[in-house]
Amino acid sequence: MITKIERRLKIKTRIRGKISGTATCPRMTVFRSNKQIYVQLIDDQAGKTLAAASSCGLEKAPKKEVAAQVGQIIAKKAQEAGITTVVFDRNGYLYHGRIKELADAARNGGLKF
Repeated sequence: MITKIERRLKIKTRIRGKISGTATCPRMTVFRSNKQIYVQLIDDQAGKTLAAASSCGLEKAPKKEVAAQVGQIIAKKAQEAGITTVVFDRNGYLYHGRIKELADAARNGGLKF
């Protein structure tokens, strides 16, 4: 029997085989833990992180609202770095709940994906 984590990792490897980021269109990857949510803009060709944001240090609020705040933060950092388009990497998580809130907030902040 396959566990939930093994299933996510299998989906993650399938997704990563299809997408990659460049300097002009980086990969926006999301990691979700039980308490925090993290997002990075990664240039896979150079192997560098261009921008990052997390929920660490933000006020206590419902998890979906915190995820939306992190989406707005990463969109602002991307605009400052001159990035307008990204490739979204949901990292094997379902596009639902906190992941969807983060993505919608990043889109509203000006990112295109």
